[in-house]
Amino acid sequence: MVALIKSFQGDDNGGAIMPYVAPTPPRSQTDRIDLRALAAIFRRRVGIFLTVLVAVIVTALVLTTLQVPRYTATASIALDVKQDQITPVGQTDRSLPSTVPSDAYVDTQISVIGSQTMAMKVVDRLGLDHRRQFTRREPATGLRGWLTPGAGGPIEPAVARASALRYLLGNVTGRRVGETYALDIVAESEDPREAADIANAYAIEYTQGALREHRAANERNLRFLSGRLREVQADAQAATNAVQRYRNSNGLLTSTTASLNEQEISSYNQAVASAQAQSAEDEARLATARTQLRGGSTGGDIGEALGSPVISNMRGTQSATAKRLAELTTRYGSAHPEVRQARSQLAEVNGQIQAEIGRIISNLDAKRRVSAQRLSSLRSSLGSAQGGLAVRNEALPGLNDLEKRAATSEALYESYLNRYKELSAREGTEQADASVLTPALTPTRASSPNVLLNLILGIVLGIGLGIAVAFVTEMGFAGITTGDDIEQRLGVRYLGSIPLLGSVMRRGKQPPVMAILNDPRSAFAESFRSLRASLQFAQAGPARVIAVASALPQEGKTTTAICLGRSMAMAGERVVLVDCDLRQHGVSRFLRREHDAPGLTEVLRGEATLEQAIIVDESTSMAVLPVSTRGDLDAELVTGEQMDRLLDDLRSLYDVIVIDTAPVLPIADARLVLGKADTTVFVVRWRKTPDHAIRAAFRMLPASHVALAGVVLTRVDMRKQARFGYGDETFYYPAYKNYYA
Repeated sequence: MVALIKSFQGDDNGGAIMPYVAPTPPRSQTDRIDLRALAAIFRRRVGIFLTVLVAVIVTALVLTTLQVPRYTATASIALDVKQDQITPVGQTDRSLPSTVPSDAYVDTQISVIGSQTMAMKVVDRLGLDHRRQFTRREPATGLRGWLTPGAGGPIEPAVARASALRYLLGNVTGRRVGETYALDIVAESEDPREAADIANAYAIEYTQGALREHRAANERNLRFLSGRLREVQADAQAATNAVQRYRNSNGLLTSTTASLNEQEISSYNQAVASAQAQSAEDEARLATARTQLRGGSTGGDIGEALGSPVISNMRGTQSATAKRLAELTTRYGSAHPEVRQARSQLAEVNGQIQAEIGRIISNLDAKRRVSAQRLSSLRSSLGSAQGGLAVRNEALPGLNDLEKRAATSEALYESYLNRYKELSAREGTEQADASVLTPALTPTRASSPNVLLNLILGIVLGIGLGIAVAFVTEMGFAGITTGDDIEQRLGVRYLGSIPLLGSVMRRGKQPPVMAILNDPRSAFAESFRSLRASLQFAQAGPARVIAVASALPQEGKTTTAICLGRSMAMAGERVVLVDCDLRQHGVSRFLRREHDAPGLTEVLRGEATLEQAIIVDESTSMAVLPVSTRGDLDAELVTGEQMDRLLDDLRSLYDVIVIDTAPVLPIADARLVLGKADTTVFVVRWRKTPDHAIRAAFRMLPASHVALAGVVLTRVDMRKQARFGYGDETFYYPAYKNYYA
């Protein structure tokens, strides 16, 4: 960003105001952070920085000294990631932790250590609520035992217990050791022994307390299961008895009764079918035989007769007897006794055959009756079996419901019984979830206050606060330090710096106005030659009347005017120094002239001539027009036409006229005197004159009549400026100071 900085600069006519534009730095320089400028600011405020740093360090050390020493004890415990399996574990057993605890499990254990429940156990274990520090109200003490008002007396037990509990919760923490399954229990106390006791009590309560809880929980579970087991057993027995009674009342003696009935009915069905076939067969045989007999058959063609071996034998006997009868009849005739005997035998055989056939018919009839009776009996048994099956089928749903209830009660009883056996077997084998790795030892050194840490923190805080205060102070600093400050903050041309005499010369003390004569090759004398050169470049044309002004008193304005005039006179110019400070008349006091000698006011009134009032500086031939100390104050004389005529007369006699004016802010006529000069040199005291005072003075200058050449810094300490005055030529003073004598 291009910055336009305006100031007042005279033109060829010596009176108009022209804008002054400061050189614009390259864009790369305006955008970047100027580290050298920051370093210069730091160097300027290094005193404040060191003061703040030392104050913070001292405060940190004092606070460290006043702090009550506290001791830290640490007990280490390890979570048992794998416990010994002593008893068998059932499928429903979840009492043992997983083989590898998760991070969430470890974090939970840390929360358990820091819980109020754990703190209460430790309070009870150590009896903290009975210690004096919690049971009595002691006079309150501050740091290092300084007494403060407080009331003594006993404290109620509940309040003492609550105080002990808060004490533990505020001074005991648990933390995980890296990514391991080890935990540290850290306890702090003003008493080293108490810190170790608290840490160890926490470790014991966490490990052994958990074991006691496991045992107590196991005993509670056993008592519960024992009572519940008796109830479940009674329920299961009642359900079994109900099933048996139902079976007895409904004839369901076994669970396979229905299946046997179905098998019996099937067998009956098969038997009935077979009996029906057999009865039909017997009925058909009997009917056929009777039909054959009614048809005139002798029974020989009946099927059973044909297959009877008795009838077959009889048929053989009949055939042999008939053959013998035929032979005998042929031989002896029908009347022969042997023929009659043979005929009688044949008739007897035929009768036997008929009797056997009748017996066969009777047998067929008997078989028919037997088959019919068997069929009837089978049908009766089948009906009875079918009726019994129907009754049993109606009773089976009730039996099934009772059997299911009995099975459920039996299963519940078995599960309770198995769980009871598992817990009984585990009784006395419980293991802790953690073990103590390292018990806490009584600390021998206090953990706080940490002197080294507090010192480091004090240094760091002091450095940060010192830098902040230094930069804030610099930001609020209204003085002018460098030429950049003049051009950027005031918007006017920077003409140069007048060094503080003691910062550039090693000689004994001497007035600055004498140093320019005694050491013409010094840096002090060179600064005025540089000012003369800057004045030549600051004007578009020659400036013969040069006014030296300032915003406030005690800024080196008179000294600058005298030394500037002497420097010009030493260069061979005809110079006259006019003292226009009617109140302080510093130039006149420098000359130490007689009290009644005429001066500027007498010349302006016409009471004396220039020759009578002007005094010549013998060392440099510089003419001086002082102010008479006996004359009355008449400011209108130096601001009116008389002053204009006097300046015209002086222009004809001298090459340069240097006017020493009064300060601009307190004296109104000084502003009018500046309007009569060809150019004005504004004097600003280095790091003393506030910039708002200078801007106020600029605003009060008559804008249409004052030609401001620029600003000169006076009483610049070159040694300090060389260290932190980055921004003008004085920063490089150590590099070129050897050029001066």
